[in-house]
Amino acid sequence: MQCLQQAVLSVESSFELGSKERKRTLYRLDGGSGTDENLSWLLARGYQVLGKGFSGKRAKALAPLVSRWDAYDGQSYLGWVDPPFDLGHPIEVVLKKRWHKGLWKHSYYVTTMTFPSKRALMVRYNQRGGAEIEQFRTDKDGLHLSARRKQSFMA
Repeated sequence: MQCLQQAVLSVESSFELGSKERKRTLYRLDGGSGTDENLSWLLARGYQVLGKGFSGKRAKALAPLVSRWDAYDGQSYLGWVDPPFDLGHPIEVVLKKRWHKGLWKHSYYVTTMTFPSKRALMVRYNQRGGAEIEQFRTDKDGLHLSARRKQSFMA
């Protein structure tokens, strides 16, 4: 969460992104970067965002505000909700609930973009990059760090 702003500023500097280019740039963020502070900061700089919100408590509190839940992937449901919080720019919020170990687990997604459906929003969210994960996996494989080194059961 703490490195997002510095990373964005570095990208701006490297690619010489002015306000015109930032309006056409979308940041897709997972929950770790989806704090109100980070989202507000990106919006204030003129970026488009599509990110998972950071707070599970907020997601649970938003659930009763959803008027209609639609099946999503056979395991979860999606619903639009009017955002009761302000990030300084117009946003849309989609709530997701899924049944997990006998309880409903909730998460929410924030976007400045307009989508024809909740499903389209989730498809776009799930297209976010995984470069850091892939890079770490490749590094560990090359160094043979992913192999189990302890051979005994007790280890």
